[in-house]
Amino acid sequence: MKESYSRIVELRRRVFAEVARIAYEDLDVESLEDASYRLFPGEMPQYRENMFRERAIADERIRLAMGMPIRRIDVYKRVTDGFDKVDIDTNAYEKPLVNVIKFACEACPTRAIYVTDNCRRCMAHPCTNVCPVNAVSIGKTRAHIDPEKCVKCGRCENTCPYNAIVDYDRPCAAACGVNAIGSDQYGRAEIDHDKCVACGRCISECPFGAIADKTQIYQVIKAIKAGKKLYGAIAPSFIGQFGQRTSPMQVFEAIKHLGFTDVIEVGLGADLTTLHEAKEYLERVPEDIPFMGTSCCYSWALMIKNMFPEYAEQISDSGSPMRYTAEYIKSIDKDAVVVFIGPCTSKKLESLDTNIKSSVDFVITFEELMGMFVAKNIEPSEIEIDSTVEDASALGRGYPVAGGVANAVKEVAQKLDPTREIKVEGANTLSECVKMMKLAKAGRKNGYLLEGMACPGGCIAGVGTIASTTRVKKNLDKFINESQYKYPFDNKKIEKQNIE
Repeated sequence: MKESYSRIVELRRRVFAEVARIAYEDLDVESLEDASYRLFPGEMPQYRENMFRERAIADERIRLAMGMPIRRIDVYKRVTDGFDKVDIDTNAYEKPLVNVIKFACEACPTRAIYVTDNCRRCMAHPCTNVCPVNAVSIGKTRAHIDPEKCVKCGRCENTCPYNAIVDYDRPCAAACGVNAIGSDQYGRAEIDHDKCVACGRCISECPFGAIADKTQIYQVIKAIKAGKKLYGAIAPSFIGQFGQRTSPMQVFEAIKHLGFTDVIEVGLGADLTTLHEAKEYLERVPEDIPFMGTSCCYSWALMIKNMFPEYAEQISDSGSPMRYTAEYIKSIDKDAVVVFIGPCTSKKLESLDTNIKSSVDFVITFEELMGMFVAKNIEPSEIEIDSTVEDASALGRGYPVAGGVANAVKEVAQKLDPTREIKVEGANTLSECVKMMKLAKAGRKNGYLLEGMACPGGCIAGVGTIASTTRVKKNLDKFINESQYKYPFDNKKIEKQNIE
């Protein structure tokens, strides 16, 4: 989530902590009925115009945090309706994962170009001169744009010497790179789930916190209390999320304090992905396919499947770091229950894929993990431990930064075949990924390794993160440099047959 949206971040954390507390304390189902009153006590609202709406929204947040679906507004159902389906210690996710809480949505205006009060009604009138459809006219006090004529080309905006013309869009729709957000009959945001790739950008961009995703906090804790052996597979972007001075091993130990058996770096799986994709690129490009896309970001791969289906086979068939790490954990402990802990919503959707759901049992985000820490009063930075993490190479740890995946694959491929020239290009945010794929479709990326990431700057900016990308990047650079291995070849945890 965006640090500048501190009120929404704080509210989400309180919801996650409340759900975790209910699970840890074995409270009965009725505790859900009054959870919104514990979140919003008293008689005066904290964020909305009245307590009734505030608590109604909180009820839906709690349902989603429990893994339950949003209720219809026009049909009465108790907060606990459907609880029996999620009161389990296994995966309870059902699509759709990303949902609009309708009565939290303020029905923001859709995209428009309009003239602000900065207009000086100048003599030059460049806005009228450049408009190709004569949509701009000059009124008594300022220029006006006829929305019926306007084609939103932006020429008037670009030419205005006073920057008086703005191109406005609702934040959720502006952030969606696959045009999956429209409006219902009342003007409220509505997600087209056939287009949505669960990147979660709409969640982090909505200033009213009206969009949220389902979580598995409750089911994870149920599994812990059932005595199952939970292993955390934590993505490398965890660095810096839980405090600037919190060491990696302090985070690992804090997770164990929650009831986990052990924690493994997903950078280990990234090393395996790097090896597989490097070999695949050398074998398939350009003999079998003109270019190859990386497989790490599930939203990027799903976007191609939806929008460029003819190129779906050109995404690497390598498993993702999450999958390979989960498979590694289950190879060393057949009773392991794997909980992927990462930065995004996309991995929640990936965990439902038929090729991976047997390996990954649960997916939670750093933000949700923080809610669990709050519920158990665990402060990672206060845990005393001196050991270090040694699961991954420097290249594997570099995956969460834009360009990190392609750089790792390129370096390994060049080690395997020093004679090959390997061209790489990357795009981050789905809108940029779409542009890159259009160029690839036109034949302008032949021979390339294409890296796509749904989040701006890479996984370190995922919707489930809780620290600024600047701080995380600084800590991540240090973590990368501390690795005792530079290349996946050197990682002693990787079996020889994966290297050869």
